[in-house]
Amino acid sequence: MKDLKYEFYIAGTPEEVWKALISPEGTKQIYYGSVIRSTFQVADFLEYVGPGVDGDETVHVYGNVLEYEPNQVLRFTHYTGKSYMKDDHEFESRISYLLEPIGPCTKLTLIHDQWKEGDPHYENSIKAWWIILNNTKTLVETGSSLDFGEGS
Repeated sequence: MKDLKYEFYIAGTPEEVWKALISPEGTKQIYYGSVIRSTFQVADFLEYVGPGVDGDETVHVYGNVLEYEPNQVLRFTHYTGKSYMKDDHEFESRISYLLEPIGPCTKLTLIHDQWKEGDPHYENSIKAWWIILNNTKTLVETGSSLDFGEGS
């Protein structure tokens, strides 16, 4: 399976982009009400939790922190939550957020790689990342996320 790689240029500092990607205030807007729970220490657990099929505490995605440098890098293993897949450890992949200052802007690179052959979430991830990254860019630049009409 092909690696997914996206590059976005955002009119904001790395600190502003990082806050959108990591803080509860940012992630709730980008990830439909979900927050990240983690100490962000390397090897520690990380999970995106929010409203879903299991109520307000649905674990959508989880894994372990591989690398964490504030305002620069967040890299973690990626598993889909148990409510989406019974054998949730069958398909592991890796997600990397990389931030680089470019003048007064920030280059945000998202890499979702190390896919296992036959991962049923691959195709959905291709579509979902565009929404998440556009939401991130819009949130940093305008203070609001996009309304895709989902859940309406």
